Amino acid sequence: MRFDIITIFPNFFKNFLSESLLARAQKNKIIKINVHNLRKWTDDRHNTVDDKPFGGGVGMVLKVEPIYKAIKGIKLKYKIKKLKPKTRVILFSPRGKVFSQNSAKKYSKLDQLILICGRYEGVDERVAKYIADELISIGDYVLSGGEVPAMAVIETISRLIPGVVGKKESAEKFDHAQYTRPEIFEKNGRKLRVPKVLLSGDHKKIAEWRKKHAKTSPC
Repeated sequence: MRFDIITIFPNFFKNFLSESLLARAQKNKIIKINVHNLRKWTDDRHNTVDDKPFGGGVGMVLKVEPIYKAIKGIKLKYKIKKLKPKTRVILFSPRGKVFSQNSAKKYSKLDQLILICGRYEGVDERVAKYIADELISIGDYVLSGGEVPAMAVIETISRLIPGVVGKKESAEKFDHAQYTRPEIFEKNGRKLRVPKVLLSGDHKKIAEWRKKHAKTSPC
C-alpha cells in the first residue's frame, strides 16, 4: 500500500517514519510512504501556499490551487505504475467523520491513500467540496495541523496490512490490563499485588480475566 502525505512541514515525519514497525515495513517494501512538500506545487518565487480569507478573519488559509496540482500530480505518477489504482483523498478536518478501527479496515484495502494536512486557519473549502473524497477527524479537540492525525491514521492502517506486525493477533489487539515482575510492589507501605488468577497457570481463567479487563473495540 502507498501513503502520500501533503504537508508544508515535511520534516515533521522524519523520525516517525524511520523508526520501529513503519521503518521495517518500508524497508521490506510492504508499504511505501511519501512525504510531499506542498510548496513544490506553487507558482511564485515565494512558494506561497496561503492567503487571507475572503470576508475577513484572523489568520491565513491554505490555497486550493497548489493542493489541486499536488493531488493531480501524485495520482498521475502512481497511475502510470499501477493500472486503475484504488485511491482515496483524505482531508483532515474537525468537521470530518471520526476515524475508527472500522475506518482503518476499510482504508487498508486500498492501493493508495493521499492525506492532506491542513495548517493555519484552515483550507479553502473548495478542497473539501470538490477535491477530497472524505473529511476525517481523529477527535474532538484542536490541533495546529493535520500532521499528527496523518501519523495516527498511517500507523493504525499499516498495522492491518499483512506482514507489518509480526504476530497476527497483535495487529488489532485492544489492550487489557497487564502486569509483570515484581509480583508484589510496595508503595507507601502498601503492598500492590498481581492478581492471583494471572499466577494460577489456568489459561482458560486467565483468558476470561483478560477479556473482562480489556478495552473493547469502539467500532
